[in-house]
Amino acid sequence: MLPPQIPLFPLPNAVLFPNVFLPLHVFEPRYRAMVEDALAGDRVIGMALLKPGWKDDYEGRPPVFPVGCAGVMTHAERLPEGRFNIVLRGLGKFRIASESHERPYRLATVQAIHEALVEADRPRLRDERRRIEALLLSLTGGPDVQLPAAMPDEDVVNALAQYLSLEPLERQALLERDGPVARGRSLAELLEMKLLGSTATGPAH
Repeated sequence: MLPPQIPLFPLPNAVLFPNVFLPLHVFEPRYRAMVEDALAGDRVIGMALLKPGWKDDYEGRPPVFPVGCAGVMTHAERLPEGRFNIVLRGLGKFRIASESHERPYRLATVQAIHEALVEADRPRLRDERRRIEALLLSLTGGPDVQLPAAMPDEDVVNALAQYLSLEPLERQALLERDGPVARGRSLAELLEMKLLGSTATGPAH
């Protein structure tokens, strides 16, 4: 259950997915204050991807995509000069309803987005997982990360969406898909396009 208001950590290249871990280095004063406050509270931080053009107003409040993923800090290491190394574990998706200006960092009122997986969907999700694994074998000879065979299919899809070498906007599009089955299908289609692209630009014989 997400709290109704959470701090936002907007970044240009990081997208968090449910039940996946994301290590982060926090060095800006406003986000160091965010981590301090989160550690004193429920340890929840919302990750939001900055929209293109963010450099024009980075010190302010540049636009972010309205759908993000909240995470809970499972690890926080204090470093010199007030910096932090933290690790977030994805809790669940949210949609930003509004933002508050009461803190130096961004605070958002959010609505949780639930991704229920009914039993009837599990065979379709398993099919998408097998399709993704086969595509990864064709693309790279194996996935960039080794995932246990016993890992739930939805966690496999989310982990690959986060850890594979994808563009931030591709990851954001995957996050916004309506549940694990749709996300798995979209990830498979994305990998198919990359496979076709690599085949088309391969060495001539």
